[in-house]
Amino acid sequence: MERAKYLSVLVVAGTRPEIVKMGPVITELERTSTPYVFLNSGQHYDFELSQLFIQELGLPEPNINLRLSASNPSEQIAEMILKISRIIRNTRPTLVAVQGDTNTVLATALAANREGAKVAHVEAGLRSYDLRMPEEYNRRLADHLSDVLFAPTHHNKQTLLGEKVCGRIEITGNTVVDAIQQYWHLAQNESIDFPYESYILATIHRAENVDSKDVLREFVRVFKEAPFPVVLPLHPRTKKRLKQFGLWRRLIGDGSQVQVLKPVGYLRFLRLMKYCTCILTDSGGVQEEVTSPLIRKRFVLMRISTERPEAVKAGFGVVAGCKAAVILRELGRVVTMKKPPPARSPYGDGRASRRICTYLRSTL
Repeated sequence: MERAKYLSVLVVAGTRPEIVKMGPVITELERTSTPYVFLNSGQHYDFELSQLFIQELGLPEPNINLRLSASNPSEQIAEMILKISRIIRNTRPTLVAVQGDTNTVLATALAANREGAKVAHVEAGLRSYDLRMPEEYNRRLADHLSDVLFAPTHHNKQTLLGEKVCGRIEITGNTVVDAIQQYWHLAQNESIDFPYESYILATIHRAENVDSKDVLREFVRVFKEAPFPVVLPLHPRTKKRLKQFGLWRRLIGDGSQVQVLKPVGYLRFLRLMKYCTCILTDSGGVQEEVTSPLIRKRFVLMRISTERPEAVKAGFGVVAGCKAAVILRELGRVVTMKKPPPARSPYGDGRASRRICTYLRSTL
């Protein structure tokens, strides 16, 4: 079949991190009048985890919203491949842009490959080498299916060269820095009214952590014994597991210093990061966000590995593993540091989306 005469980019996102990090790319496509179609894969079907971020960031409504019937990850990937393949056949984009390491990224890259569409992978080349993480497989496969790989750092580029990927590699910086700069003024209107002068912000959601009763028990101990009150925006999956494992009452019981919140929007989360003492997390994106010159906080990573070693090397954080004693020791060290974190982010200067869109336009 002959390719359609018009040229465009199909931008695919479906989770909170993808929406936040693709937001500056979409804004730049709009600014430069580059033809594109915005597809929401529906992977995060919960309003608070997906649609809320699109609305509060002032992004255009997706041209296409998928409604997925499957919740099992394997079935969800299969359903997305079928539906996204059909969309690619109908829209016939010149290039399909994906971001990160989600099931959406893998499904889209596979669908585009089978339909003969070129793939551009934003945030390529990240590796944790922790094969318990499904995201590690997603990002590796996506990189090897991509025609263009937008690597945030030189370290990521060297990883891709070492794996002998077939696509072209472009170092751009990470669009998370762009996103914070772009949306910072909106975040100033968000309230974070807590009865604490100092607090530790915490996030936990990774399957390899929250699906383990032993690991989750260690985390609850950390929150209970932390040197400052803990503010914990709680992922629905984590709350479900806490109740399932009999840890919920221990977390919030009488005298608890843990302030549990519903999932918060991106803008409020920026404010929470800005004014906290430090961050306890098992997140990937948070490790990047804290390095923004507008945030500049340290983190303690509650995982045994990281795909973002640049943040650790630069002095923003430490990998503490999943044992409470070690996490608490590292936390105590971090909160007593007098020297501020570095003034520059290892993830770029906030112009990643402009570099990405300049390259995309050159291919159209």
